[in-house]
Amino acid sequence: MHDNLMDLIAERRSQKFAADNGTRMHMRLQNIIIDGNNTCGDADLIAHIQSCYGLTKYFAKNSKTEVPVAGIIGGKFISRRIDRMCVDHPARRIMILDYKTDLNPDAHREKYIRQLGEYRALLQHIYPEYDISAAILWTHQWRLEQIKNP
Repeated sequence: MHDNLMDLIAERRSQKFAADNGTRMHMRLQNIIIDGNNTCGDADLIAHIQSCYGLTKYFAKNSKTEVPVAGIIGGKFISRRIDRMCVDHPARRIMILDYKTDLNPDAHREKYIRQLGEYRALLQHIYPEYDISAAILWTHQWRLEQIKNP
């Protein structure tokens, strides 16, 4: 319960600021390709990505951004967008990455792990013989977290 209207307004502004910040970060990240001399995108973000162990592979030239995926899970129609996805057909492997801009990674971690589980389940219908791995990029800490069987 909010003590007064000003507290409610301040909370709404804070939520809007966080959502807007997340949207801006997603847009900046989706334009990055790391490919040797053909690397393009925001130089500051590229430096962060290159300094984070294991992250550059998600930004290779064959990666896809904002990948739509849909299907039925548990009798419900689910439609989602995967922030970043790499498909290695010869190895029968898919890597998915979700960007999170939260200041506190623990606040919604379980919800995000369930979200990645939905992505994995939807992709498993499309690519039944592929190994699908999932990770979260926590952008405030520039930390890559591998998610075990979401």
